[in-house]
Amino acid sequence: MPADSKVNVLLVDDQPAKLLSYEVMLEPLGENLIKASCAKDALEQLLKHDIAVVLVDVCMPELDGFELAAMIREHPRFQKTAIIFISAIHLSEMDYMRGYSAGAVDYVPVPVVADVLRAKVRVFAELYRKSRELELLNRDLEQRIHERTAALEASTRRLLQSERGRSLALAAGNMGSWEYDRSENRWSWDEGHCRIFGIDAGSADSVNFALSTDLIRSFFDENDWNTLTEAAAALSPENSTFQREVCIVRPDGHLRSCIVSAAGSFDEAGKTVRVDGVTLDITERKEAANRQTLLAREVDHRARNALAIVQAIVRLGRADSTPDYIAGVEGRVRALAQTHELLSQSRWQGADILRLVNEEISPYRSRCATRIAVAGPSVILSPEKAQTVALALHELATNAAKYGALSNAEGEVSVRWEIHGGCLTLRWTEVKGPPVSEPKHRGFGMKIITASVAQQGGGEVRFDWQHDGLVCTISLACGSVETGRQLPKSVPDHLRLVPPVSRRPRVFLAEDEALVGMLIREILEEIGCAVTGPISDLNTAVQTVRMGAFDAAVLDVNLGGSYAYPLAEQLCSNGVPFVFLTGYAQDTLEDRFSGVQILRKPVERDALETALRTALASGERELPLRAQR
Repeated sequence: MPADSKVNVLLVDDQPAKLLSYEVMLEPLGENLIKASCAKDALEQLLKHDIAVVLVDVCMPELDGFELAAMIREHPRFQKTAIIFISAIHLSEMDYMRGYSAGAVDYVPVPVVADVLRAKVRVFAELYRKSRELELLNRDLEQRIHERTAALEASTRRLLQSERGRSLALAAGNMGSWEYDRSENRWSWDEGHCRIFGIDAGSADSVNFALSTDLIRSFFDENDWNTLTEAAAALSPENSTFQREVCIVRPDGHLRSCIVSAAGSFDEAGKTVRVDGVTLDITERKEAANRQTLLAREVDHRARNALAIVQAIVRLGRADSTPDYIAGVEGRVRALAQTHELLSQSRWQGADILRLVNEEISPYRSRCATRIAVAGPSVILSPEKAQTVALALHELATNAAKYGALSNAEGEVSVRWEIHGGCLTLRWTEVKGPPVSEPKHRGFGMKIITASVAQQGGGEVRFDWQHDGLVCTISLACGSVETGRQLPKSVPDHLRLVPPVSRRPRVFLAEDEALVGMLIREILEEIGCAVTGPISDLNTAVQTVRMGAFDAAVLDVNLGGSYAYPLAEQLCSNGVPFVFLTGYAQDTLEDRFSGVQILRKPVERDALETALRTALASGERELPLRAQR
């Protein structure tokens, strides 16, 4: 399935008005929306079409959403179809358990936030699209294997006609033949076999080339060589063939994966006199399978990280009214979605800062275009920094529209950036706006900016509240400076070590997603912990653990593109129990950490509290009584 092809999204609700509202919300996704007004219609549409996502109302006549989901899951064809429930009533935990047992992957409460709904549907539609792509790749791979096998069979039939033709055909299919004459202790390889093992067959006229046993043995490690020799020794007239998968090391050091198939010839006494074999180079096939597995894991990881960020925005957001809260959540999710789209266009290699700035200020240019100035060089930001800058610009623009220079008719905004010595400096300047003063308390927007920038090791943000407008300066390491990440001279409060005298359990937090880190820190503090972190840089985290004394730790498995295993090893050597937090599946972790508790993003408060209690119990510490929510 091409990456830009549409997938089918089934909308199920007995109220036409709600179906129409869902259709309007989801139309920007560009997917094929199919509507059904009852469970019967929904089942008919499922049988007619390949459905990627089912959006179903919990409360419907005849069959409710739970019963419909259970019926869908009973059909083998729809066992992996994503089902999202929409509920306008308050659901109990038993209802949630019933829904998940029936096959739901997510819930959306009413009133529905359009951008949140689109984000959820987009994630599962993309997962469906990627899954179909993987299926097509698998079919193509199977077809190629079938074609190569057919070519091998055809080549085998031509063996009696031409020995050289046989060797050439095998070589064309990444195959080679060999022979071992036991009476003479002599090995012979054809040209294709020499090519697989990286040997220059030279310009000899003969098809087969003789080699010594010692030379052949040098290509294998001891275990694979023993496997082959034991299989050859076990050959008999009753069991005259064997097949083994082995790895070889070419003279240039390159590893190749091969399948060795052999058949023995015997004398009248049943003694082996010759072994003929074929070696198939399957390196490319295995690499393709590994790439497909990695792709599936990365899709899952990024989807879970995106959901965790949305969870943090929803849970941490504050507002004076419900409309303000909805607008805040929608705006932040929109900023993340715009950044995700830019990164997707570059295959997650980076995003141009100029496009990021223009995307974030575009809603305000329609009414005050001449009052917004943008200037700076072309700079490609890494995915992590692109998200940081996008969130910061969104918060600054929103604040300017509500209280700052964009809230009156005379105010002006300037966004300028420069890069020197590997450091990017972005300055947001407001003038001619209403009088402003430094707030007594930091709002959620300021916390997002400060935390996001601080997560980019060495990043700094300064707020200068001048009389007629805010001046915000953001500094981020880019390029060569990033290799020497250090903590700022002024260490933020959330990175300071918790004093050992604290009676609360001291918990170390390592997380590279700023908003997720803020959420986990808040949950840990709610359940009675004294928290150091979140820390996003692996080296900084290891040094902090070495210097501090902690009762437990919560670790993101991937910190800035590096596995947190050195940090886990340091905690183990210090005798500190810890919990892994990750978007990856459990089978991606190294076996030595198989006993560590693993929480998958997005994480629930109760699950985190339970895991932390278990970890603290192993270190003979306890959480205080459960804090009231």
